[in-house]
Amino acid sequence: MDDTTTAAAAASAGTIHNNNRNKKKKKNQTPEAKFHSDLTLCSKNKDLHAAISLYESATSQRLNQSHFNTLLYLCSNSVTDPSLKPLALTYGFRIYDHMLSLHIKPNEAAITSAARLAAAKGDGDYAFGLVKSMEIAPRLRTYDPALMCFCENLEAEKAYEVEEHMGKVGVSLEEPELAALLRVSSETGNGERVYGYLHKLRNVVRSVGDSTTAKAIEDWFCGEKAREVGEVNWEVGRVEKAVEKNGGGWHGLGWIGKGDWAVKRANVDLAGRCGGCGEQLACVDIDDAETERFAQSVAALALEREVKANFREFQDWLEKQGDFEFIVDGANIGLYQQNFADGGFSVSQLDAVVKELYNWSGNKWPLVVLHNKRLWALLENPSQRKLVEEWMDNGILYTTPTGSNDDWYWMYAAVKVKSLLVTNDEMRDHIFELLGSSFFLKWKERHQVRYTFVKGNLKLQMPPPYSSVIQESKKGSWHVPVASNSSVCDESLRTWLCITRPSACKAFDEVPVNAETSENGHCISNLDSRSPCKSESVTRGNGLHNSTHSFQSSDDKAVSLTGKRKERSPSPSQPSHTPN
Repeated sequence: MDDTTTAAAAASAGTIHNNNRNKKKKKNQTPEAKFHSDLTLCSKNKDLHAAISLYESATSQRLNQSHFNTLLYLCSNSVTDPSLKPLALTYGFRIYDHMLSLHIKPNEAAITSAARLAAAKGDGDYAFGLVKSMEIAPRLRTYDPALMCFCENLEAEKAYEVEEHMGKVGVSLEEPELAALLRVSSETGNGERVYGYLHKLRNVVRSVGDSTTAKAIEDWFCGEKAREVGEVNWEVGRVEKAVEKNGGGWHGLGWIGKGDWAVKRANVDLAGRCGGCGEQLACVDIDDAETERFAQSVAALALEREVKANFREFQDWLEKQGDFEFIVDGANIGLYQQNFADGGFSVSQLDAVVKELYNWSGNKWPLVVLHNKRLWALLENPSQRKLVEEWMDNGILYTTPTGSNDDWYWMYAAVKVKSLLVTNDEMRDHIFELLGSSFFLKWKERHQVRYTFVKGNLKLQMPPPYSSVIQESKKGSWHVPVASNSSVCDESLRTWLCITRPSACKAFDEVPVNAETSENGHCISNLDSRSPCKSESVTRGNGLHNSTHSFQSSDDKAVSLTGKRKERSPSPSQPSHTPN
């Protein structure tokens, strides 16, 4: 017998032995173990009938919290099947009451299942009562049955009460819940609530689901109530200031204008121009208050991990000298693609970036943050010393001290000065995780400049000219990106809801043309029009452009540039920070 045959025979013998052992083990199971095993199999197979038969045959002593949770879960999941719903409801409530009678305290999973049963019965009050009586922290899924039940029954005030309760315990709404609240507000004619939920959606999602959320939004703007809400006497300047303060892309002051809405689906080109109304979309930044909180958060974390005196010295220096268009992560650029035999720190790459940024920003030097050990190494090299000394003379360099992490320095500078940050660092390291993701990703999208060197030629990739997020313009129009079933690689192919109000455009002497009224007389559709409102002029958010005028050509490539902050000419005598 060869080795292969021997191995096969041994494997077969092992399998038979294991099967026999499992059979023997099952044969010797206690009643409690067998009940648990059978119930687990029912749950796996989603077999409600078999599970109920097990429950009926079980004694109370054999049932524990895990068994009740499994039974309740099966019942609550079966209510979506019309043929099983009556049985699931009858036994679901009986099982829940049985659990309480045994003084087994229901956990969050059990209460969620019971709430789903109540909602399936149309009793949102009972479902919400279960949540309010909890002694443990509820989750979003615990609230969903009551919230969705109230929304489906158009019990708007009760739905708002659920939302308020969620806010008090720190449970955040997600898109399905916001879509339901938006729809119930729309169908009950509460325009102020609809406005609020659109802004909550703007904060929660980057694009909306087509079949639910997008349809709810379209239904509202095409409805009778939508044309009635809005402010006729509104101040253009006040709205513009709100947009600037909020970082661009929204003002939050309420509906602007009155009358019909033009609702259509359109694409937005790569420059951010809407093909439906011609409006220029904004590159949305975090607002002024968020920016300051972000800077304080970075500083607080840095002061915990860096030598306090060193970082405070940097803060004081930046306060005096911090008028920079660009902050440069020097190490990231100098070490880019240098992982080869003779690779080291590439001064030429860093110099190319510095000169390009100097030209782009109107002859203003960027700030390069570099660790002092790198600087000493460069100064010791005769071929590099002259160039580095020129940087020092022009105040380009800030060198971080021994033992420091220069990431804290360039991150803080970019946030505090509201500049663009030149680095390929994806900022996924531990220190960036400490910052959280509430608005970090939004800030990163708007402020990070990436770069490549192709055969020695520098190419900078500026932030996108617009943000693919829900936007509200100063004219009261709305642009809502719709999620695609497939990944949208080319943003110009993404579908957007383009929602404009001719009465508001008229206030800017920008009335859409060729608009046609739909059959309901209110929802204006203009799918073929390509000559509506003119684009708004440059709007500034944290000192950044967001119009098509913020593009310049460089090597046949469109790039967005920062807006002009106060003028700062290069000065050879400008202070620089160098090692002692």
